[in-house]
Amino acid sequence: MNSKQKRNSCLLVLTAFIWGVAFVAQSEGGDAVGPFTFNCIRCLIGSLVLIPAIAALDRMGLTSRKPVTKEEKRILLTGGISCGVILCIASNLQQIGIYLGAPAGKAGFLTACYILLVPILGLFFKKKCGWNVWTGVLITLVGLYLLCMKGSFSLQLSDALLLLCALAFSMHIMTIDHFSPLVDGVRMSCIQFMTAGILSAIPMFLYDMRHSLSGIKAWAPALFTADAWIPILYAGVMSCGVAYTLQIIGQQGVNPTVASLLMSLESVFSVLAGWVLLGEKLAARELVGCVLIFCAVVLAQIPIKEKNNPLIKENNPEI
Repeated sequence: MNSKQKRNSCLLVLTAFIWGVAFVAQSEGGDAVGPFTFNCIRCLIGSLVLIPAIAALDRMGLTSRKPVTKEEKRILLTGGISCGVILCIASNLQQIGIYLGAPAGKAGFLTACYILLVPILGLFFKKKCGWNVWTGVLITLVGLYLLCMKGSFSLQLSDALLLLCALAFSMHIMTIDHFSPLVDGVRMSCIQFMTAGILSAIPMFLYDMRHSLSGIKAWAPALFTADAWIPILYAGVMSCGVAYTLQIIGQQGVNPTVASLLMSLESVFSVLAGWVLLGEKLAARELVGCVLIFCAVVLAQIPIKEKNNPLIKENNPEI
């Protein structure tokens, strides 16, 4: 693994940390203003905070792959809109699942099932993985189950939505993997949030506002409370503006399956944040789950030579 891949892996771990801490904000914000309103506003905020960041980076000459030609601008716009549409679908499916009553632990486990879907989807794009990565995926699934699941496991409508959310997030990861080496990551992130925010405004009007004047009057007061804006601002600035941008930058040169394993640390960080910030207790099985996930991530980072499989070597330059 070269220095750039090590740096990008650290960025993905930081992404998982921000998402893990933001999980409580996502739950409380959706309850306060409605699931679609929460996603709409936080995505638009995420886009807006990146505009001055782009200008500052341009002035300092730190922008990478700034689009100049019409073709470069077309690829950037295509990538940003594609990521935004998929992100809108994934985040709203997740938000609805939580809003319909899925426990936070169960929601985290089902959403994190993208770590199994990403390598399967990768097979169709010749993104092969070594045995250590596949083993890491299976160990992570066991760890996530121990960490997140409590009581019996039964599938409800909310759970089905969260599984669809996991599929959408895996497609989001693969789309970023395709476009991130070709475009400026911060610009693509800005476009994806603007796209997701605008699209989320449609169900916000139809369901949260109940597409009526009386519905809007009933909906509006919730926006003027601290219970709404504190989680919205954190999710908009940190979870969207910072973390998703770090994801786009961090995935460059990192196998998408390895990237998904690193980002699955979100579940570990969410539990640890509850332990440190809220004084929640950790059971023995939860500690075992955390240890298994950390071990799986380390295992997936170990370079394994696969001399007889050129596809693995091609997609893992560090081998």
